[in-house]
Amino acid sequence: MPEQPPGRSPDPDAVPADPDPHEIGPTNVSNYSADQHLTEEFARHLAAERNLSEHTVRAYVGDAVELLRHARAAGAGPDHLDDLLTLPVLRSWLAALSTSGQAHASLARRAASARAFTRWLFRTGRLAVDPGARLQAPKRGQRLPGVLRQDQARGALAEAASLVEHGVPEDSAEGLKTPPGDPILVRDLALLELLYATGVRVGELCSLDVDDIDRDRRTIRVLGKGGKERVVPYGVPAAQALTTWLDRGRPALTSQNSGPAAFLGKRGGRVNQRQVRQVVHQALERVNDAPSLGPHGLRHSAATHLLDGGADLRSVQELLGHATLTTTQLYTHVSVDRLRASYRQAHPRA
Repeated sequence: MPEQPPGRSPDPDAVPADPDPHEIGPTNVSNYSADQHLTEEFARHLAAERNLSEHTVRAYVGDAVELLRHARAAGAGPDHLDDLLTLPVLRSWLAALSTSGQAHASLARRAASARAFTRWLFRTGRLAVDPGARLQAPKRGQRLPGVLRQDQARGALAEAASLVEHGVPEDSAEGLKTPPGDPILVRDLALLELLYATGVRVGELCSLDVDDIDRDRRTIRVLGKGGKERVVPYGVPAAQALTTWLDRGRPALTSQNSGPAAFLGKRGGRVNQRQVRQVVHQALERVNDAPSLGPHGLRHSAATHLLDGGADLRSVQELLGHATLTTTQLYTHVSVDRLRASYRQAHPRA
């Protein structure tokens, strides 16, 4: 597993790093070759037959590689998959990940990866039984990860806007002095404003094309999980930041690699999820008491603040692109906790 920055919980969206063939197990070279062949076939199956996104395929295959690496500790050779991938081995893999501090969402994703992998091995005749069929996903906690207070969200956005206006000083953590109006600073403000205004997933944001943004109606067209399209509105501050980015910032970074991408990196290609996570982390580091969150934290915060402000659950479900209300209802726990805390602080007989 890649090391996480100090003080930060593992990112449930993170894709496992490619393995080192010398770390796979006791018979490194032969096992690595056999495992690589299996996982490459598994990747083709996921992409062609299950029509999963490239990011999801990489995540599932990365999990399968890690599972095999864990299982190799038992010493079974490459021709003994039924001995290698047993239910106790699957459970011990998840237990080891849980002990290392993996979040519930990450563990649930990895359990789903393991089930998909063993189901494919069983259906293709490589396993006599499917151990993943009895693998239970870890129970999700009833509380969401930390969310920003509304004043913290305002502070992070105000700091990002200030950098656009005044530039980055030479002695800042960002490094060398950056002039006011720098296209990357303009982009970062637009990214932050849009993430918080819409609550879209980081992958959805990175996939946005220029034509997906309707500036007149102040909406974006998003392709969510399962290929489901939805239209999400955004407010005036996000509209202003987007206008500045699309009219001034983006043209300064456009290259032959840009294509229709709405948000670009320094070299003109489509911005990626790692870059967006870095933008969010840096923005929150500028707010003294803000928790360390990534783009998903802004999504949680947007949903919570909508409910705090009186939005109904069904509307929030549609905005976030949740398939069912069950997922959206998790956010009500945060809002009720905030209400209870305010009550205890303010009511004379609390």
